[in-house]
Amino acid sequence: MSILTVKNVSHGFGDRAIFNDVSFRLLKGEHIGLIGANGEGKSTFMNIITGKLEPDAGKIEWAKNVRIGYLDQHAVLQKGQSIRDALRTAFRYLFDMEAEINRLYEQMASADPDEMEKLLEEVGVLQDTLSSNDFYTIDAKVEEVARGLGLDEIGLDRDVHDLSGGQRTKILLAKLLLEKPDILLLDEPTNYLDEQHIEWLKRYLQEYENAFVLISHDIPFLNSVINLIYHMGNQELNRYVGDYDNFLQQHEAKQSQLESAFKRQQQEIADLKDFVARNKARVSTRNMAMSRQKKLDSMEIIELAKEKPKPVFNFKEARASSRMIFETKDLVIGYNEPLSRPLNLQMERGQKIALTGANGIGKTTLLRSILGEIKPLSGSVERGDYQYVGYFEQEVKGTNYNTCIEEVWQEFPSFSQFEVRAALAKCGLTTKHIESKIEVLSGGEKAKVRLCKLINQETNLLVLDEPTNHLDVDAKEELKRALQAYKGSILLISHEPEFYREVATEVWNCESWTTKVF
Repeated sequence: MSILTVKNVSHGFGDRAIFNDVSFRLLKGEHIGLIGANGEGKSTFMNIITGKLEPDAGKIEWAKNVRIGYLDQHAVLQKGQSIRDALRTAFRYLFDMEAEINRLYEQMASADPDEMEKLLEEVGVLQDTLSSNDFYTIDAKVEEVARGLGLDEIGLDRDVHDLSGGQRTKILLAKLLLEKPDILLLDEPTNYLDEQHIEWLKRYLQEYENAFVLISHDIPFLNSVINLIYHMGNQELNRYVGDYDNFLQQHEAKQSQLESAFKRQQQEIADLKDFVARNKARVSTRNMAMSRQKKLDSMEIIELAKEKPKPVFNFKEARASSRMIFETKDLVIGYNEPLSRPLNLQMERGQKIALTGANGIGKTTLLRSILGEIKPLSGSVERGDYQYVGYFEQEVKGTNYNTCIEEVWQEFPSFSQFEVRAALAKCGLTTKHIESKIEVLSGGEKAKVRLCKLINQETNLLVLDEPTNHLDVDAKEELKRALQAYKGSILLISHEPEFYREVATEVWNCESWTTKVF
């Protein structure tokens, strides 16, 4: 049975077409991976099927009474709610049912025997629905999912407004999983999860009975939970059975066949044009020439998709720093309360250190304390000399109405416009992206603009907080290569072992010094 049918949908922004005449069907129980490079329209597609965006053309048809759960990258939570309250809203329809039961009981006080029988019947049906949906174990379910995603470590009574973007995303994900909708729409759900909680979500989705559509650039995670791939690229949406590895094989074979057919057709066109040119003037061969011309005119021309620019990241390196990068003496980090025991850490020039561990234990706080952006609760940080620091923050708050060109030009005013455009193009952004406002770009495209600023700055110490969030597969691989080649020092927070293991010379598990209880 089809849950969702998308018919001949086209959409674009200004003169930039995102997709053209796209069709799609989602059947009950299908586990779909929606993939494609940054900026190909995956999040736009999600916004269209959920009704947040109206397509330029085409139809979206949902089956009747389908409950949809959508985790997007920009959802907001209500100020003043605790985490527990926010999660309990997943069961609002059951609480409404309980309120209806209480209202019916009040009516019974003045009901005659016939009315009483009807009211008791109604209450019975509602009561059965509550029981079958485990209404009386809601708090246990809330705590189980909160534990699975690490929200219990933050504290379920914390106000949602006090949390980081990553922690808020976790709450939205937990709420969605508790709702158990007929279809889950998940846009990059692993971006703010650590390894332990990614593993929990993986098991959850493997056992999920209902359908879901998942956007993710975390290929090992994607492969472990989906059975169908829809690839978005060159304004098309194509279906492949199996996982990502299977898609790659089929996609490459398809491209190879298309290229062969294109070459054969181009040769045929050249031969036909040559024949027409040589024979159209002669009376004896004019008819044959006209016949060949008709064939040319009616031929459906095979077109090869334009090659997407692949990013190239080469970090500009400053002069060498002093041997010591930093040393901490009994450093205690935190805001109102300690997040760590006293830390005695040191880093030397040339080291590439990955910081790992659960979310919320203070990894970002440690980076910002080392950089001097946050005062420690106690203890000290001593930094070495001649440091040229490049800092990639996990979250950039606020709205940015600059174009990509303006954003880079502000940072590098001595660049010519040609140099700015070339720098952005090297990061895998097309002319259309480069001239767009940053606000309308996808998460991955925004990350590429930030990386463009970082690689063009002379550095000898890179401090990177989750740099792979939102990046597509090609960009992630190229960033890994660039960091391996970088001769300076690196301090990196990452939850992707496939990424940091090939970059880091040393891994620090921050759970060994946190004050948080596991």
